[in-house]
Amino acid sequence: MNHEQNPDDAQQPGNEPRPGAGRSSGPLPAEAPAPGAAPPPPAPSEEEVSGRQRLRAGLWPPRVSRAQLIVALLLFVLGLGLAIQVRSNSDNSALRGARQEDLVRILDELDNRTQRLEDEKQRLDDQRTELENSSDQAEEARKQTLEKERQLGILAGTVAAHGPGITLTISDPVGAVEPDMLLDTIQELRAAGAEAIEIDGVRVVANTYFSGDGGELKVDGRKIEAPYEFKVIGKPQDLEPALNIPGGVVQTLEKEQATAEVTRADDIVVDALRPAKQPDYARSSSR
Repeated sequence: MNHEQNPDDAQQPGNEPRPGAGRSSGPLPAEAPAPGAAPPPPAPSEEEVSGRQRLRAGLWPPRVSRAQLIVALLLFVLGLGLAIQVRSNSDNSALRGARQEDLVRILDELDNRTQRLEDEKQRLDDQRTELENSSDQAEEARKQTLEKERQLGILAGTVAAHGPGITLTISDPVGAVEPDMLLDTIQELRAAGAEAIEIDGVRVVANTYFSGDGGELKVDGRKIEAPYEFKVIGKPQDLEPALNIPGGVVQTLEKEQATAEVTRADDIVVDALRPAKQPDYARSSSR
């Protein structure tokens, strides 16, 4: 029996649909987008969202254990040691493979550098010493001035002197000794290094002169008598041989029937003084 239903029957009274009649158990269709609106982005799947979150959670914040830190530190130290060893081996290999000329040049450069450093150290030490002694410079200058004055006084005959030397005694029984013989004696002694000379109480200086005849000699206008005694300060080992050389003072005096006796001494005193005179015309040129 055919039970076809007329669509108009749904509008007739008594044919109202029962609650729940005509509903599907499947999902409701999505609402249609409004005309002209952009379609919404597709929602991410549950699997994709979970993968990203897991990746992000695994990378940040970092989670490092104590064991991992120790391993990383050991690896760093090991790598640093290997790098230093490789660099050292490379340097040694470069020196082993260098030519002899290059090695000599490198050694010379090292020696020059060492010398420059030593010179710089010495210069700094000298500066330090100078600074430390700066407070005593005035006293040291005064001492040097006094010492220079004493030395010049000995040469000028205005200061007494003493030191090692010889005593020369010339005997003239026949009066044959002439002034030139005494002058030659003084020249020989000065050439041998005599620093101070005195003859019979007369100080011999740069302008000393001899006059008179045999038996009546004068030194700087002062009469002297035989035996003539020379007090000489200097090195005895040089003074005595200078007088005894062949054809020297001693042999010349012996030819004139005079005798000369030389005696060495550890301390000779020359205390005959000459007055200090102010020159009439000469002036110091030092400024």
